[in-house]
Amino acid sequence: MTKARPAGPARILLVEDDAAQRFALSDRLTAEGYHVETASDGTEGADRALASDLDLLLLDVMLPGKDGFEIARELRNQDVRTPILMLTARAAPTDKVVGLQVGADDYLAKPFEFMELLARMQALLRRSSWATEANDTERFQSGDLSIDFRSAELVTRGRPVELSAKEWQLLRHFVDHPGVVISRNELLDAVWGYDATTSTRTVDVHVARLRQKIEADPARPVHILTVRGLGYKFSASS
Repeated sequence: MTKARPAGPARILLVEDDAAQRFALSDRLTAEGYHVETASDGTEGADRALASDLDLLLLDVMLPGKDGFEIARELRNQDVRTPILMLTARAAPTDKVVGLQVGADDYLAKPFEFMELLARMQALLRRSSWATEANDTERFQSGDLSIDFRSAELVTRGRPVELSAKEWQLLRHFVDHPGVVISRNELLDAVWGYDATTSTRTVDVHVARLRQKIEADPARPVHILTVRGLGYKFSASS
């Protein structure tokens, strides 16, 4: 279930059984302007996540009642699309993989820096907001460029064109936000997710490849435009 976000501070549910960490994080996030609710065990956390209209769920993994993996799986099975950021001392790669597979959007190992937590939260909130506010265009037609996102078919100048999964995600984000200047960091958040090791150069490389495939003259693009010093903008007209 995807709901439009109401005006006002983002609503955060923090599910953490350690009282000291729960109170400390709640106080600091409240000071940052968030509306923070808390739960101390997995059963309460799952119930409140299902019943509340939340913008973000901060979810510990090792919880009494239900663990974080079980909660994430339960929410996704019931089509609750609230972004989930898991906070856990279980930092093994296999734990991270399991967390992402059951429905978490990001995974932060304890101990962590508060500023990194804020950065990851803000990235997830931006992505969630874009998903809610986007036009969700299923088909796009402009001149000799035809795109069908439902069937993953792209035709330009009468020829079918193959795109990689990341190129489809990048193109979808552009088409859903026509005329909007989007920075490279915003594209990293939306398409690749927050990752401190990923360079904005990755965005430039993928944009260049996408232009090669959809523009009649990649050196003089008419759809994916560069806005110097700011990022990129998609033009719906040819």
